[in-house]
Parts: sequence; structure tokens; C-alpha cells
Amino acid sequence: MELTDAIYQRRAVRHYTPDPVPTTALELLLKAALHAPSAVNQQPWAFGIVRGQDLLAEMSERAKVFMLAHLPRDLAMHHLSDEFSRPGFNVFHDAGTLVVIYAKPAKFDPIEDCCLAAQNLMLAAHGLGLGTCPIGFARRWLDLPEIKNELGVPVRYTAVMPIVVGWPAGPTPPVPRREPEIVCWRETPGRGLSAVPFPFAMPATQKPPPGGA
Repeated sequence: MELTDAIYQRRAVRHYTPDPVPTTALELLLKAALHAPSAVNQQPWAFGIVRGQDLLAEMSERAKVFMLAHLPRDLAMHHLSDEFSRPGFNVFHDAGTLVVIYAKPAKFDPIEDCCLAAQNLMLAAHGLGLGTCPIGFARRWLDLPEIKNELGVPVRYTAVMPIVVGWPAGPTPPVPRREPEIVCWRETPGRGLSAVPFPFAMPATQKPPPGGA
């Protein structure tokens, strides 16, 4: 799969089959995450893996109790606040694998570095035919000291990006994307920079679709 295809076609998948993700596939995803850029090459990431639909369903119930009690006021009217209280709703979308990217203590912006690693992981998953979805609502619960202790994660590590991984149960339709808001674009006058040709033409099959997710 071409990189541009992965970028434009990746979706947030919220419906998965019960088929497990092979260990070899998970290892490939982690290796892709490791190749993300990081400030001064500090590579401040660590990974937590939780596998098994039953285990994740149990964790979902506990996370929902916490989230309902601590939902930020500005999100209290979010449609998901009703979902959290609905019996059967699974925070992890019934996926069988959860990857949590943790930031280790580092001097230069470790959280931003971990977000870059997360994007690598999700694009690599799409290239393997796997679906992913970031579960931001679960981050605060996963970052609780008692939960990190339970999972064997050092308390000084910070949960940055929980991502579920699995085989999509079906296609996920695209959503509209806004045009980029360019607030500044300056060039040296008189150099004709806008007329510089692109070094190659993007094939029609790689042109961005009308929407993404």
C-alpha cells in the first residue's frame, strides 16, 4: 500500500470481528511506532498491551464508572456521556487488543513524540488491513496510579494514547474534511516560487478522496 493511500483511507474503526490480532502483526505495529521522530532522538515511548475481549470488556465497565464520575463539565453534554451509562456499551468497541502508548519522563516534549508514534502505528495497521481507533476518553482512567500498578506500568510513566486494534467488521464510511486554514504563507518576492513544478504527478488512484475519518 502506498503511504498516501494509507493517509487518505485510514478510518477510526468502531466495529470489530472476534478474530484475534496475531502477535507478529502487533510486533510490526510497535516497530513502526518506534520509527517516529522524537526530539533529540530521545525515543521516550513505552507500550502497554492488553489482549482479550473479555478482559477489555471488564476494563471497560470500570473505566465507564470513572469517566461518568469525572467527565469534564464541557463534555457533560457530549452524546457519548449517554453512551457511557448504557448497559452493554464498550469503551473499547469490543476490540480484542488495546495498545497504550506511555510517555517516559524526558526533557523535551515526550507527549508530542508519543503522538507521532501513535500515528505511525495506526497507519501501519491500516497497511496490514487492521482497524484502529484512539480511545481518548479512557486515557485518564488508564493513567490512574492504581491502574498502572495493576498493569505493571511504572507510575512515573504517563498514558498518552490508548488505541484499540482489530479486524474491521465492515467498511467505515468517510467523513467530510474541511479545507486547510492557512493563516500565514510568506515567500521571498520575485522568486516565482509558486510556479515551481511538483517533481512528480500524483496518480489518479492516489488522489485524496472527498472525505476522511
